[in-house]
Parts: sequence; C-alpha cells; structure tokens
Amino acid sequence: MADPSSYRPQTGEIPTNPGVYRFRDPHGRIIYVGKAKNLRSRLNSYFANPGGLLPKTHAMVYAASSVEWTVVGSELESLQLEYTWIKEFKPRFNVVFRDDKTYPYLAVTMGEKYPRVQVLRGERRKGTRYFGPYTAGAIRETMDTLLRVFPVRSCSAGVFKRAQASGRPCLLGYIDKCAAPCVGRVTPEEHRALAEDFCAFMGGEAKKFISRLEKDMAAAVAELDYERAARLRDDIIALRKVFERNAVVLAEDTNADIFALHEDELEAAVQVFHIRGGRVRGQRGWVVDKVEDSTTPDLVEHLLQQVYGEDGESEGRIPREVLVPVAPSNSEELALWLGGLRGARVDIRVPQRGDKAALMSTVRENAEQSLKLHKTRRAGDLTNRSLALQELQEALDLPVALLRIECFDVSHVQGTNVVASMVVVEDGLPKKSDYRKFAVTGPAAADDTAAMHDVLTRRFRHYLQDKTAQVEAAELPGHQAAVNAMADAAVLDTTTPVPRAKFAYPPNLVVVDGGKPQVNAAARALADLGIDDVYVVGLAKRLEEVWLPDSDFPVILPRTSEGLYLLQRIRDEAHRFAISFHRQKRGKAMTVSALDSVPGLGESKRKALLAEFGSVKKIKAATAMELTAAKGIGPSLAEAIVTHFTGAEESAEAVAPAVNMTTGEILET
Repeated sequence: MADPSSYRPQTGEIPTNPGVYRFRDPHGRIIYVGKAKNLRSRLNSYFANPGGLLPKTHAMVYAASSVEWTVVGSELESLQLEYTWIKEFKPRFNVVFRDDKTYPYLAVTMGEKYPRVQVLRGERRKGTRYFGPYTAGAIRETMDTLLRVFPVRSCSAGVFKRAQASGRPCLLGYIDKCAAPCVGRVTPEEHRALAEDFCAFMGGEAKKFISRLEKDMAAAVAELDYERAARLRDDIIALRKVFERNAVVLAEDTNADIFALHEDELEAAVQVFHIRGGRVRGQRGWVVDKVEDSTTPDLVEHLLQQVYGEDGESEGRIPREVLVPVAPSNSEELALWLGGLRGARVDIRVPQRGDKAALMSTVRENAEQSLKLHKTRRAGDLTNRSLALQELQEALDLPVALLRIECFDVSHVQGTNVVASMVVVEDGLPKKSDYRKFAVTGPAAADDTAAMHDVLTRRFRHYLQDKTAQVEAAELPGHQAAVNAMADAAVLDTTTPVPRAKFAYPPNLVVVDGGKPQVNAAARALADLGIDDVYVVGLAKRLEEVWLPDSDFPVILPRTSEGLYLLQRIRDEAHRFAISFHRQKRGKAMTVSALDSVPGLGESKRKALLAEFGSVKKIKAATAMELTAAKGIGPSLAEAIVTHFTGAEESAEAVAPAVNMTTGEILET
C-alpha cells in the first residue's frame, strides 16, 4: 500500500474550480472517479487526516499511488464527465449498479431487417427494444396473445433461413401467428410496421389499437362480413386481456418511474416501477456493493446517472416524472442532464403524500425483500469463493491474496490450427470481458510447451509495453494539460466509443493446463521478460495434481478442497474457450475458395465478384473488362485476376500428364 503523503499534491497546485478527479493505483488503473464543486477543498479532505477517513475511503486512498484532476466549466459538465469516465473505466471503488437479470424481458429486435419478438434475459443488446421485466409465465402468455393481433416474426435465424430456402413457412405462419415474411407474404416494410405497432402497444398505446379494431369490427358488421367481424372481436378480447392484466395505480395520464431503495452498511437494493398510462408496465431491480462511503442522496444520484445513461438512447425510456425516496445530490443539474437525454423537461421529485407516496411504500417493500433474497443467495457463494481463494493461497504458500487469476490452455488437432485461450477470474468470479484468444503459428506451433511459452510471452509483453507507455506519457511536459484536453472532448461528446485495451493489469497467479513441462515453459517466458511478481502453477488432468515451476513433485490438494474445485472450474473454462476458437478456425480453414490465392483480392471484393458473376467458374471465364463490372474491381486488379487464373491453368496443363481415357494409359509427351 502506498502512503498518501507520497503522492499528495501541493495545496496551491489544486484549482478551486469545479471538476472531476481520478485516483490511480501503482499499475495505472483508475480506481475511483469523483466530482467536486471545489476541487481543492474535496481533494484536501482525502489527505488532511487519512487515518480518520471512513473505512472504504481509507482503503481507496491507501490503494492509490497518484491523483489527477480535470477542470470543467460547470457542475453539469462535471456530472457528464463523471458518468462518462465511470462507464469507461469501471473503477473498483465506485458504486456500480448491477441489473437484476433473473427476470425475463419481452424484446423486439428492431435493428434487424425482419424484427423478431423474443424473450431475453441478461445484458441489453443494441438496436433492441425491451418491455418488462415480467414473471416467466406471464411473459409467455403475453407474447402468445399479442402475436395473434400483431403477427411479428418470433422464430430463430436458423428456422427463418430454412423457411426461405424451402419456400414454406413454419407452423406459426400456418396458424396466423406470424406474417411469414420469410416466404414473402408481407414486404419488409409491412413487417416492420407490424413490429412498430407491437412496440407501440407495449409502450402504453393500447387504447388506440383497441379503438381502431372496434371501428373495423363495426364496419365489418355493417358490410355483413361476420367472419371478419368475429376475428376482430377475438383480437379485441386478446388485447383487452393483456391491457387489463396491469392494475391501474395512478391517473391515466401519469408517466413516471418510481424508485425506492433499502440499504445497510455494506449493500443497497433498488427497485423501480415503470408507470405508463397510470399502469405498472414493468419492474426492475439492482443490488450494489457500497464500495465507497456514499450518502443516500449520492446513491440516488449515481443510480439515475447509470440507469438513464444506459437507457437514454432508447426512445421513450426516460419519463416526464422521476420519483425518488430522497432528493439526489446536484438535483437541478441532474434534471437538466436527463432533460437533454429525453429532449424534454424531466422533473425529479420526492412524493410526500397521496397515491404516489403510497406506491413508493410498495416499491420500498420490494427493495427490502430483494436485499434479503440477495443476501441469502450470496452468503453461500461468497463463503465458498473466499474459502477457495484462501485455501489456494495457503496450499501454494503465496505471499499475496489471489485477487486475479489467469488460466491458459492450448488446443489443436495433431499440430494443426494451433490456438490458445486466456480466461480471467477476479475475486473467484469469471470476468469474461477480459477473456482473450491467441492464434499460434510458425515455430511456436511445434508443440504444447513452445506454444505456451509463445502465448505467455505475447500476453505479458503487451502488459510491459502498456506500462512503459503510461510511464513515458506521465513524464512528458504538459501531461496534465493533455489530460484536460481529452476531458473537454469527453464532455462535448459522451457517445464516442471507448477503445478497448488489449490486456488488463497483470494477475497474481497464472494457471496453465498441463504438468511440469507446460509450467516450466510458462515460468521461463515470465523470467525472460523480467517479471518476478506473478506466480505460476499447472493443473494436470491425469490425477488433478498441481505443479510448481522447477519442482520434482506436485502439490496434492484434497479432493474435497474448494481451492481444487476453483482450479478445475478455471481450467475447464479455459479448455472450453480454446476448443470453441479452435473449431471456429478449423471450420474457416476447411472452406477454401480458388479466389483466396489471388493477390490483392480481399474478402469484400471476393464477395462482390461472386455477387456479380454467381460462381468461380464464371469469374475464371470473364475478361478483364467484364470483371470491372463488379464493385471495387479496378482495371489493374481485373488484369491481376485474369493473369492469376491463366497462369494457374497453364501450370496445371504443364504438370498434368496426358491420359488415354479408354485404356487409362499415361501417354508420353
């Protein structure tokens, strides 16, 4: 741990303007992002008496090794920049609300050519509109009912392609629960209109559709078309069934999100009810570890930042009114920011009396029950993970806690298509965003030990390069001014995608799939790079023994050891990840085209040629002038294609002997 006095800035160096500050650890990682109306006052509070800080703030200050800041023009800009950097760097000491993914959502993939209605859990996907969450039974019933009125595609991509190829729709197309765009019953534009109507109904415009169907039914009756009137009647009953499922809780013109939270010293649970048209249209929940010493207003501010920062791009996600249990910090600036995302005014209020206050009590009760359930479920997992990490540390006699473990595995078939995988575990849980794949070629693909040495060298060489670049950048004159310039750009454009780092900070422990040879190869790779603070072990499959570098005998962990279970899970995950990459690479190697060997002809131009001519045979027969009709094919490239195929045919004729097709006799040339 670093002494805060070793990196404390001089008081006179810190401006008194509003701004955003960042604490970094010895590896250069940003571990905390905060904002302040007065940077000098806020930063001095961390260093004036470090021993008197609250426990979590004390841990953060002593884990850091440097602090830097960025001055902004207003408190609204500091709010925007703080959100941008928390989203980009995910600092370990900032509160991050984890969405409760146990509930399913009704999703419509509006980003596809033919939108699809489906039930989804987990992370939200770009270009997809979500409704809910619902209970598992209710969402299936709702989806089945609405497909009767809005027959949007609900099949998978595989089923859709098979129907296109065969010219026959699936069962849903025959029973009128799908408009069957796969066989051309409706155009893509007509199908998208159906999906838009589906979304509009789920978004709260139910009365409009019911009224329209009632008018159509009356018109059908007037025309004595009783069969159509009966179908419309059944559609109206179906829509009313879905519409009336949600109870009316507020006035029909009320569109609001009602947040409530329940917290203790370590964690907080948040629940929100989405009220649209006076009815409860959905419910969401989050649970957060209180890794920073935040007050309840601070928690509410971070909650609204993260929830609406993620959802602000989705049309209609931010309502006119946001009801919260306590007023958030910087309430006025937060309302302005939300108004900018929504494109209209947003009110943030604390209900004091009436129906809204009563509904807030219901939401708060849900948050309390959610926290109790979370603690019950997490207790066993957290205990086992802590026990596993402690057992490993003691069994391997390691002086550091195993906060991050990386496991490497090599996969191939008889030395062909050699690949490797890297999986990451932090605090006993997989961190899939840091998983990596490696393609191994050349001398490194000779055997498993050479491949392991190559992969470890590449992984940690990147780490050393990034570390050197950070040190050099920090030593350059004007570094703080450059940081401020980048921050100004982030304030102006918070939607710019963040470039993803190739590798994160180094692990405490490297696990390799294999025995003594693989372990020694991994240890040699680290030694060659001069890295001596990362420990290496190997887990052999035969007897599940743990090997250490330069050791003649393995470490045998008890079969019931939680530490052994953890190593096995990591090893199996690395093996699965490597196998999936190997299959993908092998599949690509098996699909080879004669166009692949044409110099200067990339994938997009190969596709353009095939789209224009239909087959490789026709491409070979085409002249250079005819080839230029394909998109992206110029005269010089067309000549190169003709020359390539002409030379290949002449070479084949020169090598291939003449054969008497009647007798099979090879004729002399």
